[in-house]
Amino acid sequence: MIKKIFDTSINYMQVMDENGNVDQQLFPKNLSDGQIIEMYKYMSLARAVDAKNLSLQRQGRAVTYAPLLGEEATQVGSAYAMRENDMFVPAFRQHAIYMVRGLPLYKLFLVLKGYEDGFDAVDKPAKLNVLPEIVPVATQLPHAAGLAYAKKYGKDGSAVITYVGDGGTSEGDFYEALNFAGVFKLPLIVIIENNGWAISIPRKKQTAAETLAQKAIAAGIPSIQVDGNDVIGVYKAVSDAVANSKNGPTVIECLTYRMGIHTTADDPTKYRPDADVEAWKPRDPILRVRKYLEAKNLWDQSKEQEMSDQNSKVIDAAVDKAEAFVLNPKSMFENVYSYVPETLKEEEDEAEASGFWQGGSTE
Repeated sequence: MIKKIFDTSINYMQVMDENGNVDQQLFPKNLSDGQIIEMYKYMSLARAVDAKNLSLQRQGRAVTYAPLLGEEATQVGSAYAMRENDMFVPAFRQHAIYMVRGLPLYKLFLVLKGYEDGFDAVDKPAKLNVLPEIVPVATQLPHAAGLAYAKKYGKDGSAVITYVGDGGTSEGDFYEALNFAGVFKLPLIVIIENNGWAISIPRKKQTAAETLAQKAIAAGIPSIQVDGNDVIGVYKAVSDAVANSKNGPTVIECLTYRMGIHTTADDPTKYRPDADVEAWKPRDPILRVRKYLEAKNLWDQSKEQEMSDQNSKVIDAAVDKAEAFVLNPKSMFENVYSYVPETLKEEEDEAEASGFWQGGSTE
C-alpha cells in the first residue's frame, strides 16, 4: 500500500513590483508614506556607506569588507519590522540593519576598520539589542536559537531575528538551529538572504532544493519566499512572522541579488557573466521605491539631491570621527567574560608592565 501522508507548498509574495506598483490587498495598513520615505532614506544611506567603505578598504583604511549592494530592501525592510525589544543576530553583510537599529555611524566605521570597540556601550543607545557581525558561515544560527530559547523561557514576548546566506543553508548549523527551534517552538525568525551566489558557487550548484524556504519544512517550521528587492514585501513578511513569533519560528527566503563583490577579497568577473548583473539592474530595490514615491508626488530630484548631500556630510563626519579614534589595547581583554578570570588578568598585567601598549619594553 502506498498513500500520501504529507503534502505542502511554498508561497511567493511581492507587494511592490519593479515599476513601483503595489498590490493594495497585501499593502500593510500600518505603513505610512512617511515610513516608506524613511526606509528609502535608510536604503540610500546604506548604499552610500557601502560605496564609501569600499573606497576606504581599497585605500588601506578599512579591513576586508562584505558589501551589501543590491540587498538594501531585505535589510531595511526587515529592520523596520523589528520591535525595540527584539534581538538582531547578523551574519557578516547586514550593515544597514545596524543603522536602522540606531548604532552611531562612526561606531559602524570603527567596526569596519576592525575595532571591536564599535560594539561597546560608549555612545551607544541602551537598547540596540544586537550582536556583532559573525564571519564563520552559519555559526550565528545556533546562537540565535539559544537566545530565542532564553526569550521564551523569560516570557518577555520578544523575538530573535537572524540572517543567513544561501550558502549557509547547506551548513549543519542551519539544520540544527531549525530543528531545535521547531521542536521547542521558539520565537526565532530566520531570514535567508538568497543573493544567488555562495561566494563563487551559483545557488543551483550548492543545493538541489527548488526553493530555500522549503528547507524549513522538515523542521516543522512555516516558511515563505518573498521578493527580497521589495522593501514593503520584506517588511510585511517579517512583520507577520514577528506577530506570530509567540507561536513559534518562521523561515523567510528573500530573493535578492548581490550586485557587487562577495567581499573585497573577491573578483566576481572570474565566475559571473556581466549579463547576469545587467539583468538584475531593472530590479534595483532603491529604484522601485523612488518610482513609487515620485508617482505619489512625494519625491523629486531636488529632494534626492538634498538627501545625497546630507548623506555625504554625515558619512564624512562619521569617517573623520572613526579615524580620530585612539585604540585602547586593553579592550582585547574586556567584554570577553562576564568577569575577568585570573589567568586573563595576569596576561593583561604582564602586557601592561612590559610596555606592550607602547609597542616596546619599559625595562
